[in-house]
Amino acid sequence: YWWVNQNQTYGAEFKGNFMWSPKANANGARNPFYDFMREVSPGDVVFSFCDTRIKALGIVTGHAQTAPKPDFGSAGSNWSKEGWFVPVYYVAFDAPIRPKDHISVLRPFLPTRYSPLQSNGDGLQGVYLTSVPDALADALIGLIGTATYFDALAILSGFPNSPDVEESDDFVWTPDMGPTFKDQVIKARRGQG
Repeated sequence: YWWVNQNQTYGAEFKGNFMWSPKANANGARNPFYDFMREVSPGDVVFSFCDTRIKALGIVTGHAQTAPKPDFGSAGSNWSKEGWFVPVYYVAFDAPIRPKDHISVLRPFLPTRYSPLQSNGDGLQGVYLTSVPDALADALIGLIGTATYFDALAILSGFPNSPDVEESDDFVWTPDMGPTFKDQVIKARRGQG
C-alpha cells in the first residue's frame, strides 16, 4: 500500500493515470519520498490524497521509469525536467474521506518514520509518495468502507495490464466484499464492466 499526496498534480495525474515525481530535491539532494517511486510494483494499491481528502484509489500497473515532466501548468515550476513516472489506474470515490476527521482512529497506526500525516491529522507538505503499513491500510479501508474499497478495486481490475483478480489463485472471495463485487469483477474481466 502507498499514499500519494497530489495537491498540485491531482488533476493531471488522475486523468492521465500516472504518478510523476522529480528524482531529487531542487538542490540535488536525495528525497526518500521520490525514491519510493522506484519501489512500487504492479498490483500495489495507492491511496490518492488531495485537498485534505482521500479522493481516489489507484492500482500500479508498471514499474518506475525515467520520463520528462508532464504539463502540470504552474505547479512544480522549480522541479527538474526529468523524473520518475509510474503508471497507475485510478478510480474516484463518490464520498472522499477526510483523514483529519478520523485521526483518533488513524493515529495509533501512523508510522514513526515517513508518515503520510501529522499526528493532528494534517498532511505533510514534503511528502509525495510513502508506504502505508498494513495496519494503517486496514484502518483506511475501514473508514472508506470495505464494500466501497473492493468495488473500486473491481473497477480497477477491468483496466488493461492490471492484475487479474478473477484468475488469481491467491485471491479469496469473502462475504464482506459487497453484493456486486464478484459480478463487477467478472464483467470487467470480460470487457462488459
